[in-house]
Amino acid sequence: MSELKTLAEKTVRTLKEEGPASFGRKVKNYIHTTSVAGKDAKYKVFKDVLFINGCDESVPHPARYRVTHQREQLEANSISSSEVYYVNLQLNQVRFYRTFIFFRCPYTDTIGEFIKLAKSLNKKVLFDIDDLVIDTKYTDTIKYLDSMSKEERELYDDGVNRMGKTLKLCDAAITTTERLAEELDHYVQEVFINRNTASEKMCKLSAQALKNKKTDNEYVKMGYFSGSLTHNDDFLLILPAVKKIMEQYESVQLHVVGQLNLPAPLESMRSRIVAHPFVDWQKLPQLISEVDINLAPLEESIFNEAKSENKWVEAALLKVPTVASNVGAFEKMIEHNVTGLLCTGEEEWVSTLGHLIENPRERKRIGESAYQYCVKHCVTIYTGFPLKRFIQRYTTTNIAFVLPSMKISGGIMVALRHGIILQDAGVDVVLLNVDYKSEWCEYEGHKIPVLGQNGKMLEGRFDKVVATMWPTVSFLENYPNIGQRYYLVQNFETDFYEPGDILKIRANSKYSPIVPVKFITISKWCQEWLQERFGHETLYAPNGIDQSTFPHLKRDFSGKIRILIEGDCGVYYKNVDESFRITNALNPEKFEVWYMSYSAEPKSWYRVDKFLHQVPYEKVSEVYAQCHILLKTSFLESFSYPPLEMMATGGYAVVVPNDGNREYLRDNENCLLYPLGETQKAIEAIHKICVDESLRKRLYEGGLQTAKARDWEKIQGEILELYLEENRD
Repeated sequence: MSELKTLAEKTVRTLKEEGPASFGRKVKNYIHTTSVAGKDAKYKVFKDVLFINGCDESVPHPARYRVTHQREQLEANSISSSEVYYVNLQLNQVRFYRTFIFFRCPYTDTIGEFIKLAKSLNKKVLFDIDDLVIDTKYTDTIKYLDSMSKEERELYDDGVNRMGKTLKLCDAAITTTERLAEELDHYVQEVFINRNTASEKMCKLSAQALKNKKTDNEYVKMGYFSGSLTHNDDFLLILPAVKKIMEQYESVQLHVVGQLNLPAPLESMRSRIVAHPFVDWQKLPQLISEVDINLAPLEESIFNEAKSENKWVEAALLKVPTVASNVGAFEKMIEHNVTGLLCTGEEEWVSTLGHLIENPRERKRIGESAYQYCVKHCVTIYTGFPLKRFIQRYTTTNIAFVLPSMKISGGIMVALRHGIILQDAGVDVVLLNVDYKSEWCEYEGHKIPVLGQNGKMLEGRFDKVVATMWPTVSFLENYPNIGQRYYLVQNFETDFYEPGDILKIRANSKYSPIVPVKFITISKWCQEWLQERFGHETLYAPNGIDQSTFPHLKRDFSGKIRILIEGDCGVYYKNVDESFRITNALNPEKFEVWYMSYSAEPKSWYRVDKFLHQVPYEKVSEVYAQCHILLKTSFLESFSYPPLEMMATGGYAVVVPNDGNREYLRDNENCLLYPLGETQKAIEAIHKICVDESLRKRLYEGGLQTAKARDWEKIQGEILELYLEENRD
């Protein structure tokens, strides 16, 4: 609401005080920034950096230099970016970028929420500023502001204070000059100086203006390109010198561009003063090219010392020599009598201007020298690498997990667990989902952004990408902007398919990917066959369990015994039919059968007392706690979670051993095992648990100890080391 109120106030004030022309210019710029935001919101493209432009639409000049030009610097160094006008910023945009740069953004409730959300996701937030409009102790030194009405000044000061509030929320700052950096250092931990630079378009327009430049031997033209009314006081600084020069040299013209009020002392020379109204920046090079000397006075103050050297650069691109105040950025960047001339006091201004007026070769020498320097050191294309390096330092390592689905399964759950361990460790974690429907994944108190895998929706860099099942390996092979590629192998997926199925060949091919991939597995068995069959030195990530999610409870065997069967009966290696052949043979008066499956429906011949369909993962432990014995008959698993989860709750497990569960199952110590297909032995095992109290005690204690040893908190360090060890290289 505050944003809309501010916008309404500006609209009324502009129409009333500045007229329709100025209002039209502001509307045009506002429409541009809005369309940029709308485009990004529509296409939702993942990129590296988002610039949030807080600069009023009435002054496009700062945003062009600090947003458009910096974006060009980054693009020239392979960093993708977008921009949005701050009133159009949406919280959901935090999902699509790694780092955020707020340029001149006054604080709003939305910006506060956005920064809080970004930081909770381990993303970095930077502030960019090109003027000391962050605290009224600086802006109070601007004389022009004293001409404002009380209401205007209050509105202006409120914007300044809110800008400072946003700055203080950011991790670091980017600015234009040493003096600005010195002051900003009081507000953030680090400040990086990225000077204003000319864009490729500016260089092109300047080159065209140079080509079309006409020689005028009648006048020596001095130019003052003021821009805004706040520069009136700067011109007054050199007014006595300008008056003396124009009185001394009848051949001198003064060209003034922008909102400069002509001072009374120059009224008598009005015939030699050419006033140009404010012009679009694309027309400015032509006007600058028409003068012989560029005037850049700057009144000495902390605020002005912080200003950039734009006027010198713009003139240098047109080989026009600049005479500037020996202040701030001019003093830093101009090499006196080589790339420009620096003056202090009226006497120096008069003598310097007189020397240039009388010596056209000097004007040419200094103009050419400034040009040669600026076209290599002051343009976007050659200056962006330090900015890239700084932003990279303030960009958190990101890791993307490529998922085939957001439906919770054992494999998805492991990937999500790795993700939240990494997020807790300060990593920027994102999920790339094949069937992209969700925007966020909320899992065990964590919130992780979800993006689609469409190549047209992704431009930004992923430092590390983890494929989680064989169909997701294609993303590693096809998306180029990845630092390191991983394949989290959780099973021998080749055997998911029966002979003759084309998917069997495709699954197997992903163990020999066409790009370099590091293999990680959650099973010692998978580690062995990856080495033996495919020659991969595979990293081992032990699987764990969150014991707090599976509280244990001793079972009472005095009444009816409840058997739990879990698994998709449509998947042949889950071998669910065998489970029901066993339970169908049990006495229904003594045994109750529950069947839990996320995707499949029970077959008609199954005896099921209660069917549990698509149980949310956070409710699964409640199902386990209500059952006495888990019957798990899968013959292909990389790591079988249900027996471990059942043991964690204090229940019992009768299980077919396979390569994936041998890692933690111990017959007669924490479970009872029976050979695949020997259903009678499974029936005997169930009865044995029911009647042998000492066996139950042993299995109960052994199961709890096994679950305790697998607690995620104990093994999360091993998980982090697998993914983050490369960061130390």
